Amino acid sequence: MSAAKALEKPLPRPRRGLVGYAAARALEALLEALLALRFLGEGFTRSAAGKALQAWRALTGALPALERDRVAEKLENEEQRRWLLEKAIPRAPTGRLKALSQLLDEVGYRDYTHYTSTALSLHDYQLHGPDPSGELSKYPGEEEARKDIVYLVQTVARVIGSKARQSLTEKGAWAPEHEEALQRLAREIESLGDGA
Repeated sequence: MSAAKALEKPLPRPRRGLVGYAAARALEALLEALLALRFLGEGFTRSAAGKALQAWRALTGALPALERDRVAEKLENEEQRRWLLEKAIPRAPTGRLKALSQLLDEVGYRDYTHYTSTALSLHDYQLHGPDPSGELSKYPGEEEARKDIVYLVQTVARVIGSKARQSLTEKGAWAPEHEEALQRLAREIESLGDGA
């Protein structure tokens, strides 16, 4: 299946199977990260920032699906658990990425909240572009944004390559498409070298 077809395919419903949903979101995260690097290479830094955020949101939807029981244990009441299943996992809403990342930090995804802060800063950059005053975007220029885009894409690859791949493999849901996209992303990142 081509990358474009994979991104355009409807996501499985989390209620019908969290593993299938997590697998689809993990693949989406890899493909969006690849698009971020493509846009970056073509000089479309704001579009690359948007794709980096999309990759992060997809990953942030996949991980709580894979870790549902552990994440749900951290929640205080049934209303919060319902929010996790009905809103957080299926939508990974931008306005609640901090709350989700704090939960992921608590279940062992170290520094996830820090990476989410970078993703949200890139979202501001996508919307407002470089801003030397720092009022609308934390990036005074394009180069600072480029570095964080690469940093976030590298983090997506690392988290999927270490944690998500293992979990999906154990559940029989890591497909050749995942491996191909992860290897391609690793090559693209490596080709950036120190000039990132």
